[in-house]
Amino acid sequence: MKKLLIIVVLVLLYQFREDIFSFHSPAPEYAAMHQEKVILYATSWCAYCAKTREFLEAKNIPYHEYDVEVSSEGYEQFKALGGRGVPLVLVNGKVIKGFNTDRILAYLK
Repeated sequence: MKKLLIIVVLVLLYQFREDIFSFHSPAPEYAAMHQEKVILYATSWCAYCAKTREFLEAKNIPYHEYDVEVSSEGYEQFKALGGRGVPLVLVNGKVIKGFNTDRILAYLK
C-alpha cells in the first residue's frame, strides 16, 4: 500500500512540476525588463511557437519575443528559466512550457 501511495505522489508531482517550479522560482526580473506582461521565448521554425504568436495576436495580448537561436540575451534568460524546449512563455513572472492557452489566460488575470 505504501508503494502505491508513493507512486501516486510521484506521478502527481511530475504532472504539476511546472506549477511547482514556477512557484518556487518565479522570474519577475525578466518581466520587469519589458512593458509587456508576456515574454515569448521561441524559434522561427517551431510550429507551436507560431501557434502561440497567433494566439497572442488574436487575443490582442502585447508580448515581447526572443528568438533563442538569434538573441544571446534571450537564450540566457531561456536557460535560466529552465528552458529545454520551445515555446517557453513567461506570464507575469510565471513560466509556461509549451503551447498552453489556458495557462496563459489564467496567469494574465
